[in-house]
Amino acid sequence: MLATTKLIAGQLILIAMNSFLQGETSDFKDLGTLLLVGFVLAVGAGVAFTVIRLRLREKKPPTAQIISINWPHTKR
Repeated sequence: MLATTKLIAGQLILIAMNSFLQGETSDFKDLGTLLLVGFVLAVGAGVAFTVIRLRLREKKPPTAQIISINWPHTKR
């Protein structure tokens, strides 16, 4: 599910960049500003994702990695 979310987010970013670049003629300075803004947004999204993930992890602790199955002791 996480990979699907990343794929969708990546596609949305590409569509937004494509529509911005086709909308007007841009020179090198505009592209540098666009790159800087995109980088800041990507870092902000990464930090927000990490904070949300850590808060969800605190609410639901991880399950045990080892599952132990014991044979029932019955007296005969």
